[in-house]
Amino acid sequence: MAKKEAKEPKSIVNRKARFEFELHDTWEAGIALVGAEVKSVFNGRVNMTDAFCKVVDGELWLIQLDIEPYDHSSAFKPERRRDRKLLLHKKEIIMVQRKSQEKGFTIVPTKVYFKNGRVKIEIALARGKKHYDKREAIAKNDARRELERGHSDKF
Repeated sequence: MAKKEAKEPKSIVNRKARFEFELHDTWEAGIALVGAEVKSVFNGRVNMTDAFCKVVDGELWLIQLDIEPYDHSSAFKPERRRDRKLLLHKKEIIMVQRKSQEKGFTIVPTKVYFKNGRVKIEIALARGKKHYDKREAIAKNDARRELERGHSDKF
């Protein structure tokens, strides 16, 4: 009998954050999940569109991260958009807090993934882009796509 292939966990990237913000420093943090939330993350049922991080009483919290409830879980289903604690060393939390207090900076999640069987989240120090920066990025992507199409037509 053939062995079943192991399902690869999905890595979820916050594309909107990369478009809306100019990312500076990044950190890898653990995330405190309960119940079947890990299964939902494994299946890629995460929406990071409105999520952000905040330091409260010396702890880093992830706010507005939407993890869809797992279909086959038991009666206990936690709230989808509850606040979740991020796990970082104390020194790292202090550094993140200091840097985020500079004018115009915020902390946003950029990626959720599995590492050594644990759910990790990549957070970044970000500064909002101006409207003209966004238009510039769109124009650059359009030009790149046109160039790729031109190359594919010739072959």
